Amino acid sequence: MSFVRRFDHVGITVEDLDGVTAFFVALGLEVEGRTYVEGEFLETVCGIPDSRTEIVMLAAPDGGARLELARFVRPASVPGSPAAMANELGLRNVSFEVDDLRAAVDWAASEGYGLVGGIGEYEGAWRMAYVRGPEGIVVSLAERVG
Repeated sequence: MSFVRRFDHVGITVEDLDGVTAFFVALGLEVEGRTYVEGEFLETVCGIPDSRTEIVMLAAPDGGARLELARFVRPASVPGSPAAMANELGLRNVSFEVDDLRAAVDWAASEGYGLVGGIGEYEGAWRMAYVRGPEGIVVSLAERVG
């Protein structure tokens, strides 16, 4: 028996909602909506009394899974580990297929975001790189080869 109907979205808590949103929009995602959430629903789901968040929902061009960026208005955010490496427990990366990996990596570098390692090729099928984006979010960019 499966309880999952579809993969809906990945949520990431950030401090600079506008800056992180701008990064993902420049990468090619589209803002689907922006809103504040507070009250009994949020307090029940996240388990934080008197909480309020501002949320931006981003959609991929193919209409697949979405990316939810959330900023806590209250209580204040708790610092994470923005320099986390791939072996640190927790969310490892957010991954996107791109048409031109080199152009995407060059764009990220021009915006001040560097590679975690290098550009690798997997079995002649994929080229991939990890870019450490805003607030330390690791963004995996992959391009089909051939």
